[in-house]
Amino acid sequence: MADKSKSSEPSASRPSMKGYGVPKSLEGVLPWTWAQERIAQSHNYWLTTVRPDGVPHTMLVWGVWLNQAYYFSTSATSRKGRNLQENPNVVVCNENAEEAVIIEGIARKLSDSEIPQQAFIDYKAKYGWELDPKMGPVHEVRPKTVFAMPEKQFPKGVTRWKFDEGRSCEVQFPDAEEGGQS
Repeated sequence: MADKSKSSEPSASRPSMKGYGVPKSLEGVLPWTWAQERIAQSHNYWLTTVRPDGVPHTMLVWGVWLNQAYYFSTSATSRKGRNLQENPNVVVCNENAEEAVIIEGIARKLSDSEIPQQAFIDYKAKYGWELDPKMGPVHEVRPKTVFAMPEKQFPKGVTRWKFDEGRSCEVQFPDAEEGGQS
C-alpha cells in the first residue's frame, strides 16, 4: 500500500500573530524539510493530551518520526493513555524550544499489524529500547497543522504548514455532551 502522505507536501502559510511582526508575505517561510529534520532529530518530545475535564496534560515521551507521522507508545493506564482513550487530540513538540516545531494532530491507536516495521527498527536504534506494543499501545499522530517558531529567525521564519484534511483520520466522539464539539 502506497503512503499518500509522502507524495503530498503540506502548504506553507503564516499563523495569525498580530503584534509580533510576523510578515504577511511568504518570503522567509521555512521549507517543510526544516521542520521534519528537527522532529526526527529530537530525542525527547513533549506530548500534550486533554483530560476528561478539559485540563491539558503534558508529559515527556519517546518516539520516532517516520513517513510524515509521529509514533509513540504509552501505557493504556497512564494519565496520557486514559486521556487518549477519551479524546485523541494531541500536540507534540520537539525538545529544542529555540527551534520549536509544534505538531497538532490526532493520535490513532494502532493494531500490531498497522505499526510500520521501520518504527521498531528506528526506535531501537534511537533509544536502545524496544518499541513493544505489549507494554503499551503504539499510537500514530498524523499532523493536521504544524508550526515552526525558530528563535534566531523570528519573526520572519515563523511558518505554519497545513495538511490535506483527507490525510488525517476522522474522529467520532461517542457520547457527545450537549452543545457538541467546538
